[in-house]
Amino acid sequence: MNTIKEKSNLFIQGAKNYSSVYELDGRVPVTTAIPFGLQHVLAMFVANITPIIIVAGVSGLSSEQSAMLIQCAMMIAGIGTIIQLYPIWKIGSKMPIVMGISFTFVSVFCTIGAQYGYGAIMGAVIVGGLIEGFLGLFAKYWRKIITPIVAASVVTAIGFSLLNVGAASFGGGHGASDFGSVSNLLLGTITLVTCLAFNIFAHKHYKQLSVLVGLVVGYIVAIFMGKVDFTAVSQSSIIALPQFLPFKPEFNLNAIISVVLIFLVSATETIGDTSALAKSGLNREVNDREIAGSIACDGFISSLSGMFGCMPITSFSQNVGLVAMTKVVNRFTILMGAIIMILAGLFPAFGAILATLPEPVLGGCTLIMFGSIVVSGLQMIGDCGYNQRNLIIVALSLSIGIGFTQVPDIFVIFPDIIKSVFAENCVAVVFLTSIILSLVLPKSMEAH
Repeated sequence: MNTIKEKSNLFIQGAKNYSSVYELDGRVPVTTAIPFGLQHVLAMFVANITPIIIVAGVSGLSSEQSAMLIQCAMMIAGIGTIIQLYPIWKIGSKMPIVMGISFTFVSVFCTIGAQYGYGAIMGAVIVGGLIEGFLGLFAKYWRKIITPIVAASVVTAIGFSLLNVGAASFGGGHGASDFGSVSNLLLGTITLVTCLAFNIFAHKHYKQLSVLVGLVVGYIVAIFMGKVDFTAVSQSSIIALPQFLPFKPEFNLNAIISVVLIFLVSATETIGDTSALAKSGLNREVNDREIAGSIACDGFISSLSGMFGCMPITSFSQNVGLVAMTKVVNRFTILMGAIIMILAGLFPAFGAILATLPEPVLGGCTLIMFGSIVVSGLQMIGDCGYNQRNLIIVALSLSIGIGFTQVPDIFVIFPDIIKSVFAENCVAVVFLTSIILSLVLPKSMEAH
């Protein structure tokens, strides 16, 4: 009888421990928390390292330098996630937000890296992060200027601006001697088809891993095709801390202005992600304190990231989607995922292996990822409503932003600093145009 009662108590306790993952501050055993935390890492780690690999390639960094940056990316993502979960002063939202390297900056960093070098990127990240961080602390005074339709237009523009980056990787990468070769196109196609097939045939909870499976299959095929160079792996140490200031920051005014504008864009995404998380995961509206803490964490930790040679971090939408799907919001559970990221950052060999990913494999996966950003933006536009005012804001901001930057000579009459910021940066143009239209167009148009 006692045995039955003991088993019953164990079952009840186990059910209680499991249900605690659906509570923000519930007590969850480590053994239960680790698998759920690992799921968050698997959902974001490919997207976390991809911006680094793309920008490092365009900026002319070596595979060893790329490996070092990937190692740092995992570490910074883990630190940023911990601060979002357990805030320091007013920095952090105390919400189950997972942080990672932002795709938003890829297009502008590719331009800056090619023109001024990687040091200029780092200088701009350090300054831009501090500005976003301080703006975040006062978000309640300005965040209403960035309306949902502005955020939707910007996200759509980000997706469109990245499509050529994915296509370039698919062909072999910028400057590749064998760009567009049969072997590159075949490798990219195999990776793309694998991602699609897994997404179609896998069970619901495993679909989140389709990009990871595509990378693994593409990587194995690339090894047999002789397209993987393991030199950086053989030269890497077993365990090491990320280097402080591995690149000398260069504070180029043109680069800083461009990047600060994109930090404002990133802040709009963070507002959207934090709001969506509160609604879908916690069944309530987000408050000003959470918005301010979330943006401040974005900015200040991005600045810290720049000091270690890495790119800015931001909240990850795919993890917001994972929370919405699973309803797992427990902070301690996601803390386990953050600790796993930090541990991965302590092992340089891990970053070195990821840095050997051939460009076509990366391109096969990023085509889906970048296309998904476009679709997310379109869904956001749909959520805002297709009234006359919203349609004009979206149509005009996208046509000016994407159209004008495809013909950069249209900026010829402007000063060099304006040209350097806007001529090839469609996201910045869309952001500025959509804000102006949102402020100028009368609200009465929404009824039509």
